[in-house]
Amino acid sequence: MSGVLTIDLKALAANYRQFRALAGPDVAVAGVVKADAYGLGAEQVFKALWQEGCTEFFVATPEEAFALRALEDEAQIAVLGGLWPGYAQDFLQQDIIPVLNSLEMTQRWQTLAQQKNQSLPAILHFDTGMNRLGFGAQETQKILEDKTHLEGLDVQIVMSHFACADEKDHPLTAHQNERFAKIAAVFPGARKSLANSPGLFRAQDYHYDLVRPGYALYGGNPTPETDNPVRPVVRLDVPVLQIRDVKKGETIGYGAGHRFDKDTQTATLALGYADGFLRSGSGRANVFFKGQACPVLGRISMDLTSIDIGSLQEKPQPGDMIEILGAHQSVDDLAEAAGTIGYEVLTALGTRYRRSYV
Repeated sequence: MSGVLTIDLKALAANYRQFRALAGPDVAVAGVVKADAYGLGAEQVFKALWQEGCTEFFVATPEEAFALRALEDEAQIAVLGGLWPGYAQDFLQQDIIPVLNSLEMTQRWQTLAQQKNQSLPAILHFDTGMNRLGFGAQETQKILEDKTHLEGLDVQIVMSHFACADEKDHPLTAHQNERFAKIAAVFPGARKSLANSPGLFRAQDYHYDLVRPGYALYGGNPTPETDNPVRPVVRLDVPVLQIRDVKKGETIGYGAGHRFDKDTQTATLALGYADGFLRSGSGRANVFFKGQACPVLGRISMDLTSIDIGSLQEKPQPGDMIEILGAHQSVDDLAEAAGTIGYEVLTALGTRYRRSYV
């Protein structure tokens, strides 16, 4: 028996409805479904959100966009990575909107507009403090001073992206909003979009016309300093393969990474870093059997993880399922134990699990 990854699409839909209520009737709520919907299955997530009335979607790559287009002709699909070289004709043919991040990228989209003698839809991404993608300060100034840089384009949305909204009261968040508001005012005919998952929860002023929740859709906590305001979406259970009695002084795993200070009993799980159970959780993470915590022992290997079950009154047997994510451990809890973020935990989930959509 393989591990079972359960994705609760009802909880995901409830989260989306919560975001719509929080955003208000005049603000659209898009679905960010990049990276296979954060590892949970883009097709299934897309269909669930579409049924909830979500019509706007953001992905990272052209291939992700084309996969969604094959599911629905009417959805508005935008590629955050922009107009990748060599893809302009494909974007046009499949009605994919590029998020334009540079003047070079913009010029390539304009060239196609001129060739086709038609206005092409575009989303403009202005960098306001992330220093990653988006028009930088010099390019932004050129665009604001000379709109010929946008000739032939139908600018539908002007956007930016928060860098620190997950940190309460981080000064960069308000600073980015101020910079974005000044830029956005130059485009009165375009919709405005700034808020990601944490930005949606921080302030109404950040909502503008369109919010773009991603992580929170999938149950991740958008405001880490508070209890999670959204419903969990993911549960992961894996089977026990073997039970072992070990003696004081013996070691376990690669590199003899853990030495036992007393006699105990261990269980070996069908779970490893090939399944997205991050190696950085070695000796730090816990898993659960019937609500009881079982510490991970030694190094997590590619296919196997060992846990201590010696303190359990009722011990698991081969074939019993161990909770990795669920009622007793959230994505954020496991991420903290592994020294990372829940985004990495979700997107690392492997392909060997049996997936159950409920």
